Amino acid sequence: MSAGFFGFFAHSGMLSALEREGLLPVRVSGSSAGALVAGSWAGGLDAVRLAEELVRLERRDFWDPAPGIGLLKGRLFRRLIPARTFADCRVPVALSTFDVFTARTEVVREGELASAICASCALPGLFHPVWRNARPLIDGGVLDRPGLSGMPSSERVLYHHLASRSPWRTKRSLNLPRRSRMVSLVIEDLPRVGPFTLEIGERAYRSAADATLRALDLPVVDGVARISR
Repeated sequence: MSAGFFGFFAHSGMLSALEREGLLPVRVSGSSAGALVAGSWAGGLDAVRLAEELVRLERRDFWDPAPGIGLLKGRLFRRLIPARTFADCRVPVALSTFDVFTARTEVVREGELASAICASCALPGLFHPVWRNARPLIDGGVLDRPGLSGMPSSERVLYHHLASRSPWRTKRSLNLPRRSRMVSLVIEDLPRVGPFTLEIGERAYRSAADATLRALDLPVVDGVARISR
């Protein structure tokens, strides 16, 4: 599941549609918003329940400004994530982060789940970096927007792509990734949710769920299933 600002509503919708059809992942990976949904689902929170929690989310639940490299400290955000370890997860999960010291993607597969999710979601400028093993980690979407670095090349993959509208993204970073045995699901024109527009999160969730159900009956063209909401 790709990065995409507050795209966790759409990821939850996509995953809830798969749950409804009994198409459960045997392995998950993700960056940023994708890491939140992938990690929470693997940690035992079904997509519908996760969506219910997200729909109730208010800005005050995670808004904790503090001095540092970024606006928000991230302590409140961490409290929203169930305390689990990677070893507790129902399926293997890999979450992409960006190591500030090495300027490389660091895939996290073990240890505490909540801190890894928070690190992958630590959007530069919005959240402080998250320190793990004496390393400052930030948003995995910096270099691995698709969240595929932790997915073995041998696996069949359904990749949920959230189209970016961020002006700082390069054209290359917006291209759909290509790999064998992968189908990319692209849902056009989903509602764009942000910290000041959380009220439209439920609409994004339901739009993505409905579009995914319809996409399951569509032909795949050149490895891509593309649908409008």
